[in-house]
Amino acid sequence: MIKAVESDVVERTRRLAAAADRVVVKAGTNSLTDDESNLDDEKLDTFVDGVVSLLDRGKDVIVVSSGAIGAGKGRIGQTGGTIEESQALSTIGQSHLMRRYTESFERYDRTVAQILVTEHDLENPERFTNFRNTIETLLEWGVVPIINENDAVATEEIRIGDNDMLSASVSIGVDVDLLVTLTDVGGVYTGNPKEDPEAERIEAIERNYSAVESIIDESASGEFGGIRTKVQGARTVSEHGIPAIIARSDEPDVLERIAIGKPVGTIFVPVNGDHDD
Repeated sequence: MIKAVESDVVERTRRLAAAADRVVVKAGTNSLTDDESNLDDEKLDTFVDGVVSLLDRGKDVIVVSSGAIGAGKGRIGQTGGTIEESQALSTIGQSHLMRRYTESFERYDRTVAQILVTEHDLENPERFTNFRNTIETLLEWGVVPIINENDAVATEEIRIGDNDMLSASVSIGVDVDLLVTLTDVGGVYTGNPKEDPEAERIEAIERNYSAVESIIDESASGEFGGIRTKVQGARTVSEHGIPAIIARSDEPDVLERIAIGKPVGTIFVPVNGDHDD
């Protein structure tokens, strides 16, 4: 049994999320591609519409975008069975992904910038300082940074492992006020909602994290990605005093709803390093 977070705490956190001046929004592969791994123009445009709704409110928005390898698969019909093939597919898909982002943001006369990083870039102080300075300059210019892991050169030793963890690292490193992770499920559930029709969405996570983590460990699968790393990333930023939300990417006006403090997905209450009771 998962203990519910007190309603006034949840409401206060929603207001905190709505008031965020700087936001990281992470879009997963399934939020941008169709069942055949082709980039889905409607999905991508809808995502961009939501990002622009935040920009129009005067917020700084940093996008962390998956989808390069998936887009590459759909582009040339290869499956990427080996590391080398996946790395090659990422180079094909990344250029296609950025072309579509450029076109979509241009509908609003907005400019985007591509930033590809590896674990070395985040762990090396000098390289991270350069990364952060670039982000700050782009935001000052009104440009939307779009960040992805540099899959073309990343190996097991240097890869970040998942864009969910990348988005958490960026959120902490560039002092954002909110992390939003958009995925193909409506938040964190008491089971796998794709397999368990009785699974219920968990409204908020605070000091009930240990119980939630146990459920995730039982229902999640896969070395990278999946709900496990999304929850880990959200929890990490919450321990640094930053609220986080995991929500369904195709929920109508999902980012706009967050910006006005409406209930969306699962919200992580900032705990500032506190542990479960």
